[in-house]
Amino acid sequence: MAHRTELHETPGEAADAAAARRHERFSHLPERIHPQDTVETRPATLPDPARDTYNADEWLIRYCG
Repeated sequence: MAHRTELHETPGEAADAAAARRHERFSHLPERIHPQDTVETRPATLPDPARDTYNADEWLIRYCG
């Protein structure tokens, strides 16, 4: 990729302008992200109350049905 300079700029002025653009872009750090802002906590699945009920005859349904 070729770098094009305007005709009225000297190589020194073009280097100074490029350095100024680099300084403008990279002279400050991005805004800090706090660790508590990077974590979201939620249950993997919604709790199902019917799933946790005990069925005494479940073994009959599974193995004899």
